[in-house]
Amino acid sequence: MRTGGTLISSIEFPGKMSLVIFTAGCMLTCPYCHNPDLIEGGEETATSSIIQRIKDASDFVDGVVITGGEPLIQDGEILKIMEYCKESGLKVKLETNGYYPERLEKLIKLVDYVSLDVKAPFDKYQKILGECSLKRDPGECARRSMEVCLKAGVYLECRTTYVPELLDPEDVLEIAGSIKCDVYTIQQFRNKVVADARLKAVSNPSREELLAIAETVKPLVKRVKLVTSEFGSEFIK
Repeated sequence: MRTGGTLISSIEFPGKMSLVIFTAGCMLTCPYCHNPDLIEGGEETATSSIIQRIKDASDFVDGVVITGGEPLIQDGEILKIMEYCKESGLKVKLETNGYYPERLEKLIKLVDYVSLDVKAPFDKYQKILGECSLKRDPGECARRSMEVCLKAGVYLECRTTYVPELLDPEDVLEIAGSIKCDVYTIQQFRNKVVADARLKAVSNPSREELLAIAETVKPLVKRVKLVTSEFGSEFIK
């Protein structure tokens, strides 16, 4: 399978020490992508080698995070990894853009936590992605993936990266009104590493700006979380 490495983290899976597996490949063209080297890059790694890394780390991790890129491009290999995790008593978190709801449905019983990227209001993904040659509407796919998670009863985090040049506060309010999840995370855009070099000139939104947006969406969702460089992850009460 194509991968971009692994690391041990106490941050990526809330409340758990985890082994994070970066998969390579993605069908979307998000200009603010912070892992642009994984879109078409990565290296070939035997799935058995990934499973061995999980085994080697199992004495000091509680879970495994599978992220990308888009993990479900390689759903067959991801299935093998998830099955091993479950056999070993490890919790599984999946981070996905939601483009493959039918693949997600086949794997969902093996997942404890899903982080679903909601990049824009479901009917306005073109605002973020621009013109693209995808065969399916990525916004509708993300909405269907949300429904898969809700039906399965898995813990669901929806998250949006707030890029001032691409979204405005009204877009975030619209997203909040159209999602159902356990927590809605608003992430601070960071211009240091991006897929589109033009975004390097866009200022990172301040925590105060994001906090003002979070306050407006609080009545529409169960919980709101901010992720900023200044304060890390924080729930908004």
